[in-house]
This record gives sequence, C-alpha cells and structure tokens, in this order.
Amino acid sequence: MSADLTDIATGLARQARAGEHIEVAVGRGVSTTVKAYGGQVESFTSAESFGVGVRVLVERDGGMAQGFAHAGSFDADVLAETLQDARDNAGFAEADPWQGLAEPDGVAAVVQELWDDRLAAFPTERKTELALELERATRSWSPKVKGVRVASYGDSSSEFALASTAGIGSAGRATSAWLSVSCMAGDETETHMGYGVDVARQPGGLDLEAVAEEAADQAVRLIGARQVPSQRLTLVLEPKLAATMLAIIGSMLCGDAVVKGRTPFADRLGQSIASPLLTLVDDPTDPRSMGADTFDGEGLACRRNVLIDQGELRAFLHNSYTARRAGARSTASAVRGSRSLPGVGPQALAVAPGSRPYEELLAGVDHGILVQSMSGLHSGVNTTSGDFSVGAEGLMIRNGVLAEPVREVTIASTLPRLLLDLVAVGAEIEWLPGGSGSAALVFGEIALSGS
Repeated sequence: MSADLTDIATGLARQARAGEHIEVAVGRGVSTTVKAYGGQVESFTSAESFGVGVRVLVERDGGMAQGFAHAGSFDADVLAETLQDARDNAGFAEADPWQGLAEPDGVAAVVQELWDDRLAAFPTERKTELALELERATRSWSPKVKGVRVASYGDSSSEFALASTAGIGSAGRATSAWLSVSCMAGDETETHMGYGVDVARQPGGLDLEAVAEEAADQAVRLIGARQVPSQRLTLVLEPKLAATMLAIIGSMLCGDAVVKGRTPFADRLGQSIASPLLTLVDDPTDPRSMGADTFDGEGLACRRNVLIDQGELRAFLHNSYTARRAGARSTASAVRGSRSLPGVGPQALAVAPGSRPYEELLAGVDHGILVQSMSGLHSGVNTTSGDFSVGAEGLMIRNGVLAEPVREVTIASTLPRLLLDLVAVGAEIEWLPGGSGSAALVFGEIALSGS
C-alpha cells in the first residue's frame, strides 16, 4: 500500500477544528480496456484516476450537520479547497439526529490478500492478444455463431485509504482482470444473443475457452426458440442468473430501504420469509468473491453477516447511519467510492450450497423451464412491494431432460412468494464479477405467460 494515500487522509483529518468531525477517503486506480471486433483491435483505453472525498460534521441543534466535497486531484491547493468546501457545505446543511462518523467497534480485521503483482508485469501486447483470441475462440465454437458483437479484456488496480477524527484508519488495495464477450447465433430468420464473462485477480486466472463456450452455448441453444402457451411450471435459474436475482433481494435487506419502509421485509426480522433450504450470507471475508475486502467504506472491519438462516430473516445490512436510525449496530456494510458518500449494500452475497449437483436438479424436474436470461430484470422488479414481471428466455424441461428453446415469455410473481417456493439448491457455486455467488435454484410452480 502506498503510504502517500494514508498520509493524505490523515493529514486532512488532523486539520479538524474545535467541534468538527472529519472523515477523509482517498483512492487511486489504474485501468486498461481492450475491445476487439472483426479480427482487429477496435479500441485500447488506459486511464489513471485520483479521488478524495471529505466529510465534515458539526454538532448543531441536537444532531450533526454534514458537509461533503470531493475532488479528482491530490494537489495540495486542491485538497485545501476541498476541505474548505466541505466546511462551507456543512454550514448550509440541516442537522440530522442520526448523522455521525463510524466509531471503532473492536471487531478484528480478517486481512484479505487482494493484490497480485503479476498484473503489473503482464505485457500490454498480451492484453490485446487475449481480446483477439477470445473473439476467434467464440466464432469458432460453432458454425451457428454468426458474429461477435464485442470481445473485451480489462484489468484494474486500485488503492484506498481512510482516516477520521473518530480514530478509524484503514487502507487496502486490489487487482482484478476480466474477459467478456457478446455473440450472435442463428440463421437468416432469427438471431439470438449469448454472453460470457470471467474475472480473476490476475490474467493468468482467466479461462478464455470457458468464456467463449458460455457465450456461444447460450446463443446457439436458443436457435428455433418460440413462444409456448401460458401455464404454471417449475422455474429453474442457472447459477449466475440466480446470483443476479439474489443481489436484488439483498438490496431489499439493506438498512436504507428498511428505515424508509421501502421493502416488504422491513417488519419481519425473526420471522420465516423463505424456504428452510435458503441460507443467505453476505461475507466479504470470503476470498472466493471479487467483493471480498478487509474493511468497509467507513473503515470498519468486514465480517460475515447471516441475513437469512434456513428461511428465517436474521439481520439487515447497516452502515453507521442506518444502524443509528434503526437502533441497531453497523454490520460494516458501508459501500462507497473515494468521491462519494457511504451508502449501504451487500459486498459478497452468496447462498449456502445444497448437496445436489446441477444435473441431478434438472433430472428431478418433470415440467419446467430453465431460464438463462431475463429482460428488464431491474426495471421489472418493484423492490418496495416485491412484485416482479420480467421477460424470459431459456429451455423447457420435460421429464428431467432439456427440451425445446423458449423466448418471448413472461414470468410474474412476488419475491416474497418466490423465496417461499424454493424447492432445491444446487451444490456448485458460481460467482458474478460484482461479488455475488449462487448455485442453481429451483422454485415450485410459477406463472408463465406466453401465447
């Protein structure tokens, strides 16, 4: 960790005046993105970013008035101006009885090794070659692949430091590399899309062939897809799609939604809200997740938080603000960038795996649909009520065997109902680049609207 980031954060925090509480977040990052198209490098982007965010809180009228300012430079004059801007903004802010800095809570940090020196040594030429190789591998996977929209290689290295007058100081750094591809398959009458992605701490951990296969297989197996009649059937979500759905549910278990009453789970702590088969944990101390970290966005040590335990709602995620407002304790779930205020959210959300392999789950479904993609997943979900209605495509399941491809159908239910209808959890966890992980999930009868 570069000491200068910590020096900047502590140096600004030490300038607190009488009655002021200051928190400073500082970040620096370097990123590279290569995009290939038509056998050529379409674009190559390399960028370095700097960020500093300053919070100044002043006691007033029985609460704290908060001012915030940020900048994209570490220049001494800019830093001084940013601190003064935050002070000025605090002068115009209304006092909030729940506002304040995070306080040390005595939880020991589980140090995560998220930095890999091999990324810095990886040649630029090899980065462009990987993007081009990914495009070729995807095109050659099947003659039914008509083209590749874009094949990309990307990587980043980032450093972060935080200091506050509350006695909190933290620092961390991380590297990541990824491959992604989007392709098209079909014939003169139809075209279907497929997408593949892999992410690791350094380029050597990426599986190029698996990314190409994932995208091509998704697109090819939908050739000939048609609508099916409206019906009720078993719903099977592939692991990455299940992880995406659970990430939405995780956002509904966050303190900001709870204190505002914008979640159907707000008053259900200690109650059964899901099938006993579901245990949902947010664990940034799990190094398998790309969301793993040592400290949260307010400098508290990350920890394992069990949200749902065998169907029972056990906890909500909180940062220091939502915890005070809810009369709870922070779960070290503050998320932020160096140039933003701390929010609250899951970092490494994952289900506890079951014991049944994926193939065995499918074999146990007499009449169902394996959904591989949903359209309008985020816009089609009302996180306040839990209602959702989304477009879907995938494959029918008949007598435990994958059957004809399906498209232009709609799945509608509510997330609380869906959680209760969970009937099986797979054994193999797959992780999204954003940090969430899940096995395949099987849900009992759900309404499918088609022709």
